[in-house]
Amino acid sequence: MSLKEFKLAYGHGTQSVMLPEEHISDVLEGVPTPACDVKEATIECMRHPIGAEPLRDLVKKGDKVCLVVADITRAWNRASEFTIHVVNELNDAGIPDDDIYIVFAQGTHRVHTDEENVTCVGEEVASRIKMYQHVSTDKSMLTHVGTTTRGTDVWIDTRVVEADKVILINAISTHDMAGFGGGRKLILPGVAGFETVQQNHCHALGPTVGSGLNPDAALLKIAGNPVSEDMQEACDMIAPCFLVHSVINAEGEISSMVGGDPYKAWLEGTREIYRMQKVRMKAQTDVTIVSAGGYPKDTNLYQGTKCYTTAEIATKKGGIIITMIEAEDVQEPPAYLGSFKYKNLTEMEEGLRACFTIPLFVAFENLITAMTHTVYIVTRPENFDILRERTHQIPVATVEEAWELAKKQLAEEGKEDYTINVISQGSAIVPYVEE
Repeated sequence: MSLKEFKLAYGHGTQSVMLPEEHISDVLEGVPTPACDVKEATIECMRHPIGAEPLRDLVKKGDKVCLVVADITRAWNRASEFTIHVVNELNDAGIPDDDIYIVFAQGTHRVHTDEENVTCVGEEVASRIKMYQHVSTDKSMLTHVGTTTRGTDVWIDTRVVEADKVILINAISTHDMAGFGGGRKLILPGVAGFETVQQNHCHALGPTVGSGLNPDAALLKIAGNPVSEDMQEACDMIAPCFLVHSVINAEGEISSMVGGDPYKAWLEGTREIYRMQKVRMKAQTDVTIVSAGGYPKDTNLYQGTKCYTTAEIATKKGGIIITMIEAEDVQEPPAYLGSFKYKNLTEMEEGLRACFTIPLFVAFENLITAMTHTVYIVTRPENFDILRERTHQIPVATVEEAWELAKKQLAEEGKEDYTINVISQGSAIVPYVEE
């Protein structure tokens, strides 16, 4: 038997495991994509946009322009590097700083600290442009703009509604529930009222209690996705005039920028993300070993478990998943771990339908994965008791230890011809089997 060493990211370092080469099905990695010149790419996407006139031709002197900017939970979008170029382009078009303002797309998240404002948009923008926090529960700052065909009452931040022109600023990403992130999500849930968000997000669940997740509200799916289509309808009611989004490579750098029509440019960006992240695999395997990608992607379970969707795609139903999440801040956010208080999946689903939150939804997805597969989680020893009690996962300190347990389980199941997939950046790829 020939053994090969695999080094996988874990926290600020790596862990190694020796695996039998003859059992390796695939080592799945994304398409290498170099970083771009951010200023050059941003100016190019505004002056030669997709499906729209150049930004400077869409605004006129006297317009009040609202930049809807993703909040601190999306700071990986590196908007702090390109928002300044959007502001300067507006200046060149005759819109002074005093006629530009930012509303952060917090959705149902908390308001920012002053430092977080700077992290999101950069020091120069933060010093020049008025910034406002969106509070989804503050009904005095919401305006009703219509009702979607699915019955969602759309209440939007009044400062966004009253702007003459609205520009959306974020990044393109994959999204478990909405297919892809960015674009219309800046409006719903970004600057929508709490009840509007609840109505929209509940489309991610099946029609009745016990039906679990809606299969149409899925990773990569746009057409026929009720969550995404409902979001798009709400966005269309606001009719943003332009979108500027980054595309981020596996190293966390900006590899390109897309700008233009809020739907057409966003759609083109989703195609680029899919090109970068789609990875052909031979088949689903008996075992998948997946790293969340190390720090900062594995600082807590809430972020780290984004790799579970990828692992589940790569693994046979009932198979073994070994996931690597150091989780040095395991209790953050409290709402995620608190979501495992329910006795079973049915109770958790009932709680989710009563009050939909993203931490609870992520926990619900994770629990389904843990109950349909064997999940060994490589994490800090101080996290063991928390994980054993709440998440139905088996905590271990090293990936080598997890592999020894997996081998024992495979032997007990009589699986001698087992197969393994190895994924080094679990949240940065989407595996598929070519038919």
